[in-house]
Amino acid sequence: MAMNDLEVRNKQVILKDYVSGCPEESDMHVNIVAVTLKVPEGFNGVLVKNLYLSCDPYMGGRMKNKPGGIKPGSSIRGHGVAKVVDSGHPDFKNGDLVWGITNWEEYSLIDSPESLHKIEHTDVPLSYYTGILGMPGMTAYGGFYQVCSPEKGQYVFVSAASGAVGQLVGQFAKLLGCYVVGSAGTKHKVDLLKNKFGFDHAFNYKEEPNFDAALKRCFPDGIDIYFDNVGGKMLDAVLLNMRPFGRIAVCGMISQYGNNQPEGVHNLMALVGKQATMEGFRAANYYHLYPKYLEMVLSYIRQGKIVYVEDITEGLESAPAALAGLFTGRNVGKQVVEVARE
Repeated sequence: MAMNDLEVRNKQVILKDYVSGCPEESDMHVNIVAVTLKVPEGFNGVLVKNLYLSCDPYMGGRMKNKPGGIKPGSSIRGHGVAKVVDSGHPDFKNGDLVWGITNWEEYSLIDSPESLHKIEHTDVPLSYYTGILGMPGMTAYGGFYQVCSPEKGQYVFVSAASGAVGQLVGQFAKLLGCYVVGSAGTKHKVDLLKNKFGFDHAFNYKEEPNFDAALKRCFPDGIDIYFDNVGGKMLDAVLLNMRPFGRIAVCGMISQYGNNQPEGVHNLMALVGKQATMEGFRAANYYHLYPKYLEMVLSYIRQGKIVYVEDITEGLESAPAALAGLFTGRNVGKQVVEVARE
């Protein structure tokens, strides 16, 4: 590969073909192309060097054959943290640190930098901007505070509670004075929920033959707020255990992402009798609140009132396995890929 003085090798993670079910490591491969470390003449975007990439469950859906998805032969796309190498946009300059949507490669040319967020606070790990200070953080904040409208003393249940979003929702609820229970898929994760994140109780859903019985054991008086990350049978059981006027925030349904025919939910009639509400949402709807959120959560981090667990793997070559591992529960905490150091 002949390269001039401004060209470097650019490693990329490419989608081989559309995915059926959950993505696997073999659905992706690493490719190398040349990239020029300068934005094209007249280009109103930025060239960035990617530092950290975020593995998130929604990415599996974007690898399927549907509108707006990633096309085979293209690089995987998702949230990340990057450093501006060259800029054709007046709001960005060389050396700026940013987080937002980027490609899974060492260098990315971004044509819509308006969607990027500048990073002003660097006294915390930069990788946090893939999680607690990025999209998952805004997901937890918008879903819990805005959709769930929590009050002190209420009973809160969080599924997939040790993940990027769930660990935050549980801690937000505890800081508000709620009673909080989480579910996870291993003993280690359950121990994290109780001993590191401060949940009042937690259980391993894989060891529970009857979700309804498990929830009645943990919530004898019922559930006020359910932050749903898994859907399926767990959601069905929660519906039977909601308190009057309870709220369910539907964040994700990872139990269904690998099913070509999703499971049905049978207990929706409970919403009527309990006068409960169930609402889906997207983090992007709450990005206008990001400055307010950042002020709140940075204060909590600096005071040690919130902790955040990351599962960091090194090198772009490790990214396919890291993403696939989300769907089998292999990660502990927020799954991050470190591409390069600043």
